[in-house]
Amino acid sequence: MQLIKPHVRSIGAFDVHRLLPAFPQKTIGPFIFFDHMGPADLPPGQGMDVRPHPHIGLATVTYLFDGAGLHRDSLGSKQRIVPGDVNWMTAGRGIVHSERTAPEDLATGVRLHGLQIWIALPKAFEEAEPSFSHHPSSTIPRVTLPGATLRVILGTAYGATSPVETYSDTVYVAAELEAGAALPFSAEHAERGVYVVEGNVRLNGNPVPPRHMVFLSGEGEVLIEAEEPSKVALIGGEPLDGERFIWWNFVASSREKIEEAKARWREQQFGKVPEETEWIPLPE
Repeated sequence: MQLIKPHVRSIGAFDVHRLLPAFPQKTIGPFIFFDHMGPADLPPGQGMDVRPHPHIGLATVTYLFDGAGLHRDSLGSKQRIVPGDVNWMTAGRGIVHSERTAPEDLATGVRLHGLQIWIALPKAFEEAEPSFSHHPSSTIPRVTLPGATLRVILGTAYGATSPVETYSDTVYVAAELEAGAALPFSAEHAERGVYVVEGNVRLNGNPVPPRHMVFLSGEGEVLIEAEEPSKVALIGGEPLDGERFIWWNFVASSREKIEEAKARWREQQFGKVPEETEWIPLPE
């Protein structure tokens, strides 16, 4: 077991705790980026305000515990996401998107709390056509176990299968645990992670602080025990098919692909997001 500590970063009106990429563990299965947003209570007029920016070589997965967000992208997608929904966006050869708070939510103020994850695409799909899919909460399987309620966001776990299509063997589960609950996490996947969103949790008897991740590789089934009401996220999958480079919002199997993406963004060749006039310049 390896404990991964968060790095805190400010994103406008709220902070995020970043768990991946970490050193020395850059990835867990295909998961290459893991951000915990909030919780933050935003007053009227303040919200999420991420201007249009590009991605390549990855898929983004957004899941909220509280609040709401508005996704727009260069395919013309426009989707409000609320707790329990799943947004999956495949960047492939290139996509541009923005992440905002919808006007109706800005007017009233909103509590924002969720997980933003990137999954590196296998080499065979790095140049895939970009796409976006929204999965309402009602379509995401809910599993009830003694003292635990689980949502199977990606893959197959605890006898349920998510409707979200992935490009590799992947599992992602959000679990709410009552005080005294014990949840096993099987060793089906070569690499796994247990993230404590909130609460007081022990993993095989060892305490795991909130906002910390435990990386598992080679261990057998582990037992997650909640000493108070807690939330955890379980992730896992097979290791990536080779090294990945990550720079800004780009993920690729070669540095050349990163440099090519930089040039395309400088020249604004990724496409435009309808209803958006702003964009984030390339970091220099």
